[in-house]
Amino acid sequence: MTTTSPDGQPTARRPLPGQEGTPVQRAALAVMGVVAVVALSVAAVLADPSLVRTDAAGAGADDVGAASPSAPVSPTGRTTEVTVTVDGMAFTPARIEVPRGDALRITFTNTGDQRHDLVFGDTLGTPAIAPGASATVDVGVIGSDLEGWCSLPGHRQMGMTLQVVATGGPAAGSTGGTHEAAPSDDPEAPVPSAAQLQAAAASTEPHPAELPPLDDATVRRYTFTVTETVQAVAPGLTRAVWTYNGTSPGPLLHGRVGDTFEITLVNEGTMGHSIDFHAGELAPDEPMRTIEPGERLEYTFTADRAGVWMYHCSTMPMSQHIANGMFGAVVIEPAELDPVDRQFVLVQSEQYLGADGGPADASKAATTIPDIVTFNGRAFQYDAHPLTARVGERVRFWVLDAGPNAALSFHVVGGQFDTVWTEGAYSVRAGAGDGTTGATGAQTLPLLAAQGGFVEMVAPEAGHYPFVNHQMSLAEKGAHGVLAVQP
Repeated sequence: MTTTSPDGQPTARRPLPGQEGTPVQRAALAVMGVVAVVALSVAAVLADPSLVRTDAAGAGADDVGAASPSAPVSPTGRTTEVTVTVDGMAFTPARIEVPRGDALRITFTNTGDQRHDLVFGDTLGTPAIAPGASATVDVGVIGSDLEGWCSLPGHRQMGMTLQVVATGGPAAGSTGGTHEAAPSDDPEAPVPSAAQLQAAAASTEPHPAELPPLDDATVRRYTFTVTETVQAVAPGLTRAVWTYNGTSPGPLLHGRVGDTFEITLVNEGTMGHSIDFHAGELAPDEPMRTIEPGERLEYTFTADRAGVWMYHCSTMPMSQHIANGMFGAVVIEPAELDPVDRQFVLVQSEQYLGADGGPADASKAATTIPDIVTFNGRAFQYDAHPLTARVGERVRFWVLDAGPNAALSFHVVGGQFDTVWTEGAYSVRAGAGDGTTGATGAQTLPLLAAQGGFVEMVAPEAGHYPFVNHQMSLAEKGAHGVLAVQP
């Protein structure tokens, strides 16, 4: 840290590139007795507007407040300059001491592996910059303590905060001390009722649940394109979703033990993203690395073991990327799998609603108490659009718990499972259990986050058989559907 004499007069803040004419998203730091110093300079690499933070990349639930104005203070005429870098999901240094009355100029260099910004409230700070880039922000004359943070979704909650501590005597007319963040201008999104979620599901085409047939290929090639968009949740309420190929869950992959999967990941989003396939075994350093917008990578793995394997974005914070929709399933069939009449794939996931149109609320996700729980990305969709079978048909449900947090106790009301396979082994097969005598079965398929398996059943008579997460509060939040059995 160095202290220098100012070499020019403070200048008024100009809008950040890409924010001209838009509602401000960062409240200003006012300094009584001086003109607010907010001259923003960005390295040449940032001249491209595509590198500037956009609403999808950084707005929403994490912009939870603005720093309070500095306390009254007499300017010293000096400037304290400091360089801030990134270490993992933290700023370094994480605490800066500034003599009270000094102006503060911060050069932020992103030494991390994904985009970050450094903001002080809703209008003062840097744009989101790529790894290796730098930006400078003139914070103003420091009269009291204040806090900066990274405003990309979930990053502040992961610990990316910067404490600015005013040192020396108390400011004139002030007791000094830390100023609390002001409330957000954006109200928290209301949580829709079950009736509202059911109405939304009825008006929307359901996500396909049928397992596609398996062909004879041994090498399977896919392109996964990352996009960021907005999805209707209920009447009058939307949320930001980050997806592979435009859907959440992403593409369903299906293969046999020994098949090779060649994946091309293309990032068409506004921030860094990545992918992690649990179905493969390989060092994560290169294929699972975070790539910037406009970049792509090749990810090849061989499925050496059977299972219902999860894939997901592994960019930190993972809970945020998964909760925003970046997950899917890979079904690798066990050897000598018994034939069935119908097969469905159900992936449970949770939603933690932020502001309307914004990304998931990372603070809510940290509580592990979801607002909505879904099968295949939308609450109650298979109540409005039931899955179908006929009496006497054998039905297999492939089930994955994508999380990011909640467990799943999969149950079909009115049915029993005579076959249960989970995480690599049968516990019951065709009504016989290892070490048991006589007919046996199971009532649930219990799964923790990232676990998968399948169950089989035969409906004895026509009717409507609800399938649920038997953690009933989660079923009541949307993890509920119906298997309609015809004669």
